[in-house]
Parts: sequence; structure tokens; C-alpha cells
Amino acid sequence: MIPEKVMAESRNFMSSRVILTATEIDFFTHLEKKPSTANDLAQVLGLDLKATTRLLDCLVVFGFLKKEEGRYLNTEKGAVLSADHPETVRPMVLHMNHLWTTWSRLTEMVRMGRDLQTKPGLKFDEKSMKAFIGAMHIAAKGLSSEIAEAYDSNPYNKLLDVGGASGTYSIAFLRKNPKMRAVIFDLKEVIPLAKERLQEEGLFNRVEFAAGDFYEDELPTGCDLALLSAIIHQNSIEENANLFLKIHRALEPGGVILIRDHIMDESRTKPPAGAVFALNMLVNTRGGDTYTFLEVKEALEKAGFKDIRLLRTGEKMDGLVEGRKPALETI
Repeated sequence: MIPEKVMAESRNFMSSRVILTATEIDFFTHLEKKPSTANDLAQVLGLDLKATTRLLDCLVVFGFLKKEEGRYLNTEKGAVLSADHPETVRPMVLHMNHLWTTWSRLTEMVRMGRDLQTKPGLKFDEKSMKAFIGAMHIAAKGLSSEIAEAYDSNPYNKLLDVGGASGTYSIAFLRKNPKMRAVIFDLKEVIPLAKERLQEEGLFNRVEFAAGDFYEDELPTGCDLALLSAIIHQNSIEENANLFLKIHRALEPGGVILIRDHIMDESRTKPPAGAVFALNMLVNTRGGDTYTFLEVKEALEKAGFKDIRLLRTGEKMDGLVEGRKPALETI
């Protein structure tokens, strides 16, 4: 029984590759518009007919498509991979396609050690960056509201969302706290995506946008709450220590830093998703990792933060750590 189970688990990559390829080619968007034969799709998309047919038949087996009289159409499961679906997960799956390439280097990384890329953080081309930002919005929509509800932001007036991407967490915090304003700080190529999202949400007038690179630039000042949402895992301990120092300098006296990420137990095996995510950072960043509360606490203390607390542990990158900048700095 155990050998069969192990073999089945080792074959999981095959079904993943089928889903990734079908999404990359964009079968589901085409089929959402019009059920089609394999020949129709092959002609429209410029594909090989035999390979197209075999891939479509696998998608039927996996429950993503139905096949009726030679024509394929989306099931409910396949429909969410259409770009036109209101709850589409296509950007997340396209991001998984990017990870397919980087995870293929895992054996090399385990043998040779960390990536020797010169730049810190995650690395993307323009197409992959857009998919990543879209994926993060999809992943964060529900969780951002949950985090905003769980955390008491009422004492704070202005949020600094560091590496805020398209503003998903800023949106959740602004909705929870009607008096709050926000500053979204991210790379210049990301800011237009944030502006578009905040405009759609009707919150544009409560947000400022600041373009910059937190590895190189200082952060905007004048905020009393700084959010680092899903940022520390892409950094080394040293990179996080430098970022914490910048946040400490930028925050108003008495201001608070709030970190959302996988926060590992001391065995580094819980939460399980965090252990897997540590490998994801190994193959995708120069020095990223997942960290224990004590590792985060030590780096925050070195940056000058006090009253550091683990507010929440979780299974889905929903750990929360809080630290406070003293109201009166001592010399």
C-alpha cells in the first residue's frame, strides 16, 4: 500500500503540468466563450491537432471540461480558469507556471546552495510580474479581510503598506477603519496596477502612491502603522533587518509595525505550508526563507522596536507579529 501511495504522489506533477499548459494556452477562456471541437481550438490557436486532442481529453478526465458530441466545454471547475470569470484564478495558475521553471532547479539548489543572483527579492520579467501581482490579489482577497477584522486598527490614522502590490491589504484596512488613510509603496511598474485597483474600489481619494525600491530607497514618513504583508519571506535575515530599520525611521513615534507571513515554530515544520514555502524561497530568491517568531523578534529589537508580540499563528501565511516604536526616543 505504501509503495503505491508513494508512486501516486510522485506522479502528481503530471496532472499539474496538464492544468498549467491548458491555462497558459488559454483553453478555458476560449471555451467559456464558445464550446469547441479540438480541431476548432487547434486552428484558432495554431496548435497541433493530436496533442491538442490528448490534452483536452485529459482535462475531461480531471473534471475541468465536459465532452459532448466531440465538442468541449468548461465545467464549473474549469470556468474559474477563464480570464472572463468574475472569480478567475488564472493569474495565480500562470504564476504557478513560472514556479514550475524555478522549482525544476531544486535538486541543483540542494546540491550547490543558494541562488547567486545579484539582486535581492523575487525576480520576474514583465509578463510574470503582472501574473504575480494578479495572483497575489486572488490569494489575498479573502485573507486580507480576515486579517483586517482580526487586528484592531482603530488607534491608527495612516497606514504605510510596504510592497503593497495592487493594494489588496490597504483596501481591507481602509474598509475596516473609515478614518484611516494609506500610502502604498511599491516599484514604479506596480503603482499603476495599484491605482487601477483603488479606483475600482472607490478608495482612490484616501490613498497616496509612492514609487520606490525598499532595498535601495527610504520609505515615506508620516504614518503610524506600517504593514509588511508577505514580504519578509523573500528576504534574508540581514535584508529584513535593514528593512526594519527603514520602517523604524519612517514611522511616527509610538507607531507600530505589523508583519503578516508564515511564522514558523521552533521545529521549523509547522505550519506545514511554511516548510514548503521555505523551499519556494530557496529556488526563487537570493536569500529568502520562512522565519520563527524568535528570529523576527530579534531582528525587530535590533532595529529599535519594543513590545514585540506574536499576535496570531496560522496555516495559510496568516501569522501576525507586532512591534512598537517607542513614543519617546532615548539617547
